[in-house]
Amino acid sequence: MKTAREIMTPSAECVRVDETVLDAAGKMARLDVGSLPICGTDDRLKGMLTDRDIVVKVLARGKDPKSCQAGEFVQGEAVTIGADDDAREILGTMAKHKVRRLPVIDGHKLVGMVALADVARALPDAPVGDLMDAVTSD
Repeated sequence: MKTAREIMTPSAECVRVDETVLDAAGKMARLDVGSLPICGTDDRLKGMLTDRDIVVKVLARGKDPKSCQAGEFVQGEAVTIGADDDAREILGTMAKHKVRRLPVIDGHKLVGMVALADVARALPDAPVGDLMDAVTSD
């Protein structure tokens, strides 16, 4: 079975904890992604920032995206997958945490991102359908 390292998008770009939400939104637009890993000054993963976070937690609450920092959105420990974990583990982690994107970690280093679309391309239809049901249910 394929591993996260084999199906991930390598070289994930981070937003730093001290960068503004506006900077993060610009980076998301430039990279054409809906989320970015939040990394500390030590290059360790701290959390994830999504386009939904920006809309719901910043814009809808009248906050200024030029003054909010990405680090404000770190909540607990980030859900990750190991670079050598297989696709079955990826599916289980995505389903358990109801996420569509996972940072891929090798040791403590962020080495890529694996998205639902990556898993869908790498696996047969049945497991992917089960994951879609798990991720999209309320």
